[in-house]
Amino acid sequence: MAVQEGAAGGSLERHCPTYIYKVVLLGSTAVGKSSLAYRYLKNDFQESLPTVGCSFFTKIIRMESATVKLEIWDTAGQEKYHSVCHLYYRGAHAALLVYDITNKETLGRAKQWLKELEKEFLHDEIVIALVGNKTDLAEEREVPAEEGEEFARSRSLLFMETSAKSNHQVKDVFMAVALQLLQREAEKAPAPHRGQHVDLGESRARTGCCRV
Repeated sequence: MAVQEGAAGGSLERHCPTYIYKVVLLGSTAVGKSSLAYRYLKNDFQESLPTVGCSFFTKIIRMESATVKLEIWDTAGQEKYHSVCHLYYRGAHAALLVYDITNKETLGRAKQWLKELEKEFLHDEIVIALVGNKTDLAEEREVPAEEGEEFARSRSLLFMETSAKSNHQVKDVFMAVALQLLQREAEKAPAPHRGQHVDLGESRARTGCCRV
């Protein structure tokens, strides 16, 4: 599938539907949520200071049959911001639950985030991906890939391991989410789209529970 990515703006060579989706990044502090977002948006790596409240980014993916605009919300992981995080994931279409493969406690925290999302959304209302970050530190691994994969499978989540530092599967996980969202749009048609659909005028990824 042909894919073109970029920031907002620019002209399209052909008329195609555009879907706008809100994607939230949730997880403990220091698991690399901001670094994942920065790598995906800028194709670069930087050590980030803890996010204060929430940061907002936009990414456009132009595919053969549609254009997807991801509105990415990077939430703070510190406990003091926990009580307001629900304000940021309200109305989300997708969530990345990020944990650090070198810190088993962060997987437990990701599972707690899942419970909170399950209280807010029905299963078919949101696409959720479990993301094990920092594969570049494999020698310090505390969470086996199989453990994350099995939990994701048991809860019908997408699953990938990534490294913002080495750029391992960062693009792929966002693409998997985008494809899953489009697949749900197709399954719902001709029912009204939950994602905002705008007539303005990609991606190599896996859907379903996957580890590549």
